[in-house]
Amino acid sequence: MKLLGFIKQLEGVNALSKHERLVLGIIEAIDAGHLPVGSQLPSINIMVDELGFARKTIVKAYEELKDRGLIESKKTKGYFIVSNETGVFLKIALLMYSFQRFQQEFYNSLREELGEKVQIDVFFHHNNLDVFETIFFNIRGKYGMYVIAPIEDKALKPSLRSISPEKLVVVDRYLNIGPEFTYITQEFEQCTYNNLTGLLPKIKKYKELVLFFRNDMDYPDGILKSFLQFSKDHGIPHRVERKYKGGAIKKGLLYVFINDADLWLLLKDCRNSDFRIGKDLGVLSFNDHIVKEIVSGGITTISTDFNKMATLTASIIRDIRPGNTVVPTTLIERDSL
Repeated sequence: MKLLGFIKQLEGVNALSKHERLVLGIIEAIDAGHLPVGSQLPSINIMVDELGFARKTIVKAYEELKDRGLIESKKTKGYFIVSNETGVFLKIALLMYSFQRFQQEFYNSLREELGEKVQIDVFFHHNNLDVFETIFFNIRGKYGMYVIAPIEDKALKPSLRSISPEKLVVVDRYLNIGPEFTYITQEFEQCTYNNLTGLLPKIKKYKELVLFFRNDMDYPDGILKSFLQFSKDHGIPHRVERKYKGGAIKKGLLYVFINDADLWLLLKDCRNSDFRIGKDLGVLSFNDHIVKEIVSGGITTISTDFNKMATLTASIIRDIRPGNTVVPTTLIERDSL
């Protein structure tokens, strides 16, 4: 049976619209092996002539098949079958910083919320503009939905704006690309300042506040700004170091970590010495997870609820409705201060 035969055999199903008959006919042709991966679909003009459907009906059907990841359009060449996974209703590109623990938490929650009929392909840009642009070029136009944690650089705005607003959710970091787009993001500067203020009585117990911050990594600038402003406003002795060096531990200091690799080094030094966390020195970390509840009697954290961020993102994808949200950053106090 030719492709048009698969489509026309659905004419008697009154419950189906013309665009639904076209989508289901092509899916049945794929399942039957008539349209293997790599084969070309008839052009929109040919489908209009052969079926007598309106052009916008054909376009709508082809766009739905693109959203499912079954077909893709190649400029000046037409539409081609790229997948035979017809059970997938939506194909999503998730572009994140890296697969750190809290971003893994976001992915797992999003995966659970959306269910098995959705395919999520994950990519990492590692806060590198060239890597971001390369990945973006390769995935643009091939997915029904894009969930992107952008680098906070205005150079990326034109690329992100090339995606239809209804197909893009900006998550994690905020990059203003226009009011028509949807954002589910964190806010770093004011939240960090407020949470440090909440810890002020405990912070004042220590001789110095030490933040480990690297400008060449994906550390949010808002954290550094709030740290410096808080220290200045309250007369707190402070300094900023690029990274923690093993063996450099000192009593009476409060260490603040963004990168967990630095935190683990300090905890190792504490274990190999007589220093007690929360007594001889203090520890504050960003981005909570279960290990920080357990080690050294519990590490105090400033953290965003990435499960909530994922749940909100999933609701946007399911309902296809706009809704901008700043996910709160909260203080979780434990015995490390």
